[in-house]
Amino acid sequence: MDEPPAADRGLVALKWLVIVLIATSIAGIVAIVALFWTRLPRPAPPLPAGIALPDGTRVEAFTRGRGFLAVVTDAGEILILDPGGRRVTQRIVIETDGE
Repeated sequence: MDEPPAADRGLVALKWLVIVLIATSIAGIVAIVALFWTRLPRPAPPLPAGIALPDGTRVEAFTRGRGFLAVVTDAGEILILDPGGRRVTQRIVIETDGE
């Protein structure tokens, strides 16, 4: 068999380089989509319609954790509530440096 001319060998090499580039691009896109799929947050569970706080309490911040709700008040304490927001289960006093 005759060996193909040099120009044809160059085209064959270029063809394989393009195939490898396309396969790499497809693998990269699949990896990016998989990362987005696994890393993006899922919809949060719904918040309770209301929460029961002691009278005169003003809320400065609110957060939800696994199995609890936390409210930071202007009185310098954190109130931990049950997931339904109906009962205070713990009070944490915030100690400041006089700021």
